Amino acid sequence: MARIGIIGSEGRMGHALVQAIAAAGHELAGGVDKGGDVASLADASEALLDFSAPFALDANLHAAIGAGVPILVGTTGLDEANQVALDCAARAIPVLQTGNTSLGVTLLAHLVREAASRLGPEWDIEVLEMHHRMKVDAPSGTALLLGQAAAEGRGVELADNSERGRDGQTGARKAGAIGFASLRGGTVAGDHTVIFAGEHERLALSHSAEDRMIFAHGAVRAAAWLIGRDAGRYTMPQVLGLS
Repeated sequence: MARIGIIGSEGRMGHALVQAIAAAGHELAGGVDKGGDVASLADASEALLDFSAPFALDANLHAAIGAGVPILVGTTGLDEANQVALDCAARAIPVLQTGNTSLGVTLLAHLVREAASRLGPEWDIEVLEMHHRMKVDAPSGTALLLGQAAAEGRGVELADNSERGRDGQTGARKAGAIGFASLRGGTVAGDHTVIFAGEHERLALSHSAEDRMIFAHGAVRAAAWLIGRDAGRYTMPQVLGLS
């Protein structure tokens, strides 16, 4: 049994995490939200789950380092500066940052990486995602995770091969591009499909999230897995033993 603290406990994901911690037989160390005492929560925890906001990341990492506890960051919409902060924190504590904590999506990313590697650059790759009407960032963190998996499979940089937000006279599709399309509406928890379009055939790898609890259960499993690890950056595939 582990004592796990939640940063962002009053959000929809925070409420799901409370249930997942109990279901896994762990102890809830407490929760904080904007303006809360993150340092005290870190001191009372064996691991932290951060599903708050990008602007709070530096303070949350500082609290985790001060308490010497691992942290899983599931916050989406992070920028390059946030990634640098995560790298710095990982020199002192175990850190796992991911755009999706679903175990199914973790396996999907593994399959996308394999497919991109084996099919070759002549197959066009498109990442299609749909989420509820209240989601504020696009493409989703999961879509970017899947796009990154495809880029890794091809041995290229996603930033140099990404196409987004096509509109108007865009011209022909750039060879080797990894395209993204984002749909928003209703209460969709998260649908993702990676399409490999070749000559006269297509391969589609998909995942549908039917309940937010899948992300909560995966996050709790990963947080418990981090306890006792050496300082460093970790990934969801490592939690599943895929790498």
